[in-house]
Amino acid sequence: MMLVCGEALMDVFAQEDTATGIALDARVGGSPFNVAVGLARLGLPVAFIGGVSGDRFGRRLGAALEAEGVDLSLVQPQLAPTTLGVITADEHGVPTYAFHGEHGADRLLSPCALHALPAGARVLQVGSYTLVVEPVASTLRLLVERECARLLVAYDPNVRLNVEASVPRWRAALEWMAQRAHLLKISVEDAALLYRDEAVESLARRWLAQGVALVVVTRGGEGASAWTRACAAHAPAVPVVLVDTVGAGDTFQAALLAWLAEHERLDGRALAALDVEELQALLGFAARAAAITCGRRGADLPRRAEL
Repeated sequence: MMLVCGEALMDVFAQEDTATGIALDARVGGSPFNVAVGLARLGLPVAFIGGVSGDRFGRRLGAALEAEGVDLSLVQPQLAPTTLGVITADEHGVPTYAFHGEHGADRLLSPCALHALPAGARVLQVGSYTLVVEPVASTLRLLVERECARLLVAYDPNVRLNVEASVPRWRAALEWMAQRAHLLKISVEDAALLYRDEAVESLARRWLAQGVALVVVTRGGEGASAWTRACAAHAPAVPVVLVDTVGAGDTFQAALLAWLAEHERLDGRALAALDVEELQALLGFAARAAAITCGRRGADLPRRAEL
């Protein structure tokens, strides 16, 4: 089973002006929420770990996870409201986000929710702003520290400076995770935000030296690259008629984990032993999945049959 930790929120797409305001299209989302849904759609057993509100939005989030077959036994109900991420996409489909969730349910996960993890758990997927905002960041660090020797830990920082503006705080979270994660995936944009003057190849080598077994860097339309301590590989992006890129990185992460599960590579030693051909196949599979999402409105992740 895959365990996915982090935020579940509503993506609110700002549409045309109306006579009385702005038309809005609210959709279930959040980076970890998307990864959990993506894994379920790719046929993997998955449980979601996070705080979810009991408000109208939170109930819809829970119903969406349940409909996809995601295990909700580790979801912690909260009285706080659901975070709203307002999205505006430019003419190239690239989104900008404005988050409304200072005291949101996704930030309030407490350690009492983490006592009994499923016995069949193999992967702990962590990411996005829940590792840099409190009190959830401390809770997730406790979980990672406790489980990193038993489970494969996967991490995608998914930097959102409009949630936490401190670059040093994001960088500190990443460096902490680099000493505990087995798989670290980061976009080239996030790498540039956190390490403006350092090339991604240099960053990858440093994280590998800190203990990461596999580093993957997504490069948008230029494809993706991967490094182990022994080799490196690159795969091109898959051409697509672009609608928007919302959820593309989350799709890529879910597809990485699905490929590794299908090829029995869900441990640190197996990741480190991947050769160039396997890395290219891994990246190619994830790129195909991400392209499908980019061809749809919002984070509508593909199912296994579509790949």
